[in-house]
Amino acid sequence: MDLRQKKTKQTIFNAFLQLRAHKEIERITIKELCQLAQISKATFYLHYRDIYDLSESLCRTAIEELLGRISRPENFWENTSLFIQEVSLSIHGQKHMFDILFSGSQRYLLPQTLESCIRDYAFAMRPELEADAGFNILLSYQIQGSYYTYMENIERYGLEYVLKCLGEISDSLSKYIPG
Repeated sequence: MDLRQKKTKQTIFNAFLQLRAHKEIERITIKELCQLAQISKATFYLHYRDIYDLSESLCRTAIEELLGRISRPENFWENTSLFIQEVSLSIHGQKHMFDILFSGSQRYLLPQTLESCIRDYAFAMRPELEADAGFNILLSYQIQGSYYTYMENIERYGLEYVLKCLGEISDSLSKYIPG
């Protein structure tokens, strides 16, 4: 992708985030997005099918960038609790952006997108596990379960304690990951 395309996509992303901070995704029109981004509709459609395609792309990009900043990717296999803690703290550190992207009817996309990106991340390191049903079920359980447990308990028990508990649970489950 050339520099001009990158700048155009960034301009579209910024305009979308600005609108999304104040509106439900269902109320954002391509016309108003293009006006705010100062681009034509044709330019928008060169990059995205519709508002939902843009939203999914931005959500996936945010999570892929977050995973790309993980200090020790091998912790996914070697120290699951540390990996989960780092991912959770990164999401928590970018809470404002994640709250905008994954609000309203799009709230369900965070655990789904997170799972999809972590799957890609895991299989890039261990492609032989892609066909392993047990591993795939365990991965879904850990990601989806950790996400909903985090969301349900963060206000009641605090970040530190919730992450500690999730780490301990993940460590106990990691014995089921094929060696």
